[in-house]
Amino acid sequence: MIIDQEQKFKEVLSKIEGKINEQTFFSKFLELYPEVWKKHKSTFSKFNRSKQFGQTIPLPKPEVSLRKEIRIWLRKQ
Repeated sequence: MIIDQEQKFKEVLSKIEGKINEQTFFSKFLELYPEVWKKHKSTFSKFNRSKQFGQTIPLPKPEVSLRKEIRIWLRKQ
């Protein structure tokens, strides 16, 4: 979960030049918000390490979850 996601996505959208798609949006987000991305990945890692051995938790990888959020947000625009 990214704090102030809507605001950050709008900022990324305004900075993209040319064709807007999921890949360009993802790349620009990583460029503009490296600290947010780092925190997102570390939260995933902490959660993944905290699960007990043998348990499976259906949590998508950080890249997958961010791309999904971007895809959903772009469809709404």
